[in-house]
Amino acid sequence: MYTAQPKKLLILNILDILKRYTDVDHRLSQREIGEILEREYSMTADRKSIRRNLLDLIDCGYHVEYSESIREKRDGTQEALLTDWYLERDFTDSELRLLIDSLLFSKHIPYSQCKELVGKLEGLSNIYFRSWVKHIRTLPEGRPNNRQLFYTIDVLDEAISRGRQVGFHYNSMGLDKRPHPRQDSSGHVREYIVNPYQMVTANGRYYLICNYDKYDNVAHYRVDRISDIRLLDTPIKPPEQVKGLEHGLRLPEHMAEHLYMFAGESVRVKFRAKRFLLDDLVDWFGTDIAYADVTEEELTVSVKVNEQAMRLWSLQYAPYVEVLEPVGLREKIGRALQSAASKYNKLEVES
Repeated sequence: MYTAQPKKLLILNILDILKRYTDVDHRLSQREIGEILEREYSMTADRKSIRRNLLDLIDCGYHVEYSESIREKRDGTQEALLTDWYLERDFTDSELRLLIDSLLFSKHIPYSQCKELVGKLEGLSNIYFRSWVKHIRTLPEGRPNNRQLFYTIDVLDEAISRGRQVGFHYNSMGLDKRPHPRQDSSGHVREYIVNPYQMVTANGRYYLICNYDKYDNVAHYRVDRISDIRLLDTPIKPPEQVKGLEHGLRLPEHMAEHLYMFAGESVRVKFRAKRFLLDDLVDWFGTDIAYADVTEEELTVSVKVNEQAMRLWSLQYAPYVEVLEPVGLREKIGRALQSAASKYNKLEVES
């Protein structure tokens, strides 16, 4: 139970009650608010004081809603009755659930930080929402743990806003299942100096779209694999000087062309696909694709996409997709499929 509190805290306690106990489906009368004040805050207040403070909250800009009715008094005058008080939420329960699910299914946020963020999101609603989402509180603990993640994001955000370069170490997983900084040919930890332009999410991961300062092409780095980041005093290389960003970063187009966030040029690819893949095609490539030679079973698709990403995607959908052009890409995919088939054919002979 709370210790006795001064009367000047009455309005804050009433606001806290509205936050914890009310929404459009859960409303409180002034009497019920008074009972909670006495039970949980060791504070007594009459209904007139509670009503006055509720109206003061509205005057202060809080979205407090209520129902109003008119009652005839004994002397023949009328009185307005206000009841069914509740606080209108900034987020609906379904919106909060969507945000929480996004955290749970994200692959780049460490377990401890994800759990903390889920708790903060739950705090934006009331006790009824916390009870509703209790069954999704268990999070997988096997995620890689980069405690520098949010600091890295803060530095990158500042660097992008101020047009400054950053330096960092970039990690790869070792056999011990822990991240280790990449090294140069002499065995020293490699320092990456990059020009950051944008942070994006793709396939459940957080990526930095940037330019490795030594080269003139676009690069992508997993944000959760960055460590020891430093904000530098040097200005970034103008995007116009980076191959692929000559006309600026067109983010929707860039994301559609880089399915797996590989670096390299995009090419025009033509492939034959089964018609039942139409949903998948739009999911992966967006709506900037062209169809031709449509039959009841198949269609020809033309799309501009990163060549390395397309090779991986076509292998993923190999039973239902045949790449036609460019010929070089078709040959690479054919060799990869032959190599894979030989492995499985070998297993069948040995069995």
